[in-house]
Amino acid sequence: MSVSMTGSGEIATPVESSKSAMTWGPIFGGAAAAIGVTLILLLLGSGVGLTMVSPWSGQSSSLGTVGVTAAIWLVVVQWLSSGLGGYITGRLRTKWAAVHTDEVFFRDTAHGFISWALATIFVAGFLASSLTSLAGAGAQAVGSAATAAVTAAASTASAADLPTAYFTDALLRPEQARAGATSDDTAATAEVSRILLNGAAAGQIPDDDKAYLATIVSARTGLSEADARTRVDTVLKRIDDAKVAAQKAADEARKAASTTALLGALSLLIGAFIAAAAAAFGGSQRDEEEDILVTPRI
Repeated sequence: MSVSMTGSGEIATPVESSKSAMTWGPIFGGAAAAIGVTLILLLLGSGVGLTMVSPWSGQSSSLGTVGVTAAIWLVVVQWLSSGLGGYITGRLRTKWAAVHTDEVFFRDTAHGFISWALATIFVAGFLASSLTSLAGAGAQAVGSAATAAVTAAASTASAADLPTAYFTDALLRPEQARAGATSDDTAATAEVSRILLNGAAAGQIPDDDKAYLATIVSARTGLSEADARTRVDTVLKRIDDAKVAAQKAADEARKAASTTALLGALSLLIGAFIAAAAAAFGGSQRDEEEDILVTPRI
């Protein structure tokens, strides 16, 4: 505290309040209100979102539509909860006496911002806990799938041996493939599988492999060489189409996740501003009417 001397020799001492500028009661009250509204709206949004997806083909919205809708709903949730929490924080705070108007405005906005921050931290922790539970269930499912895959792989060839098995087949490929294909169905099926898997890994199937596949198909089905080659080309095109469809779905998921993240960050920034502005608005309504204490003259 600084003390100054006036021109007349009087001592001027600044007046400082003994009370803190931070009032935690209204902050916690506004944060609790924001958390409650957020949870209610999130459950409502989850119920509406479940109506957009269906296990039946053709009855679900696209992944991009679901992602954008979820992002927009998160923005609405953030704005509504922030506005209500900030307003309650501003209205519940006790009026400061002998404080400049600008300082009152700043304190109200600061209270609204802190209330928003507490509510956001709580909701983020709640969502993180929920996602952790889902991730644990997913990890358990992946572990079960991995165990099943290892069991299945034990009865055939391991994935690491696939390139070696493919090139071994190429080295030992008989000149008369038709006789081998008709005499040993299991070996022919395994060899065709290795050719297709190697083609998927390499991105394309060589022409000599296509010709060999056509020979095996012709031997197994009784088709002519030309018809067998047509069938091979048709199946390979279906494989390529499935790969393109999978890549398209992954790209749509990436775009939806990116849009959700950007809108989420923007909604948080705007939510903080709304909470601060709502607290200032609530504080201005709180201070509109002034209570005057009248003391009778003695």
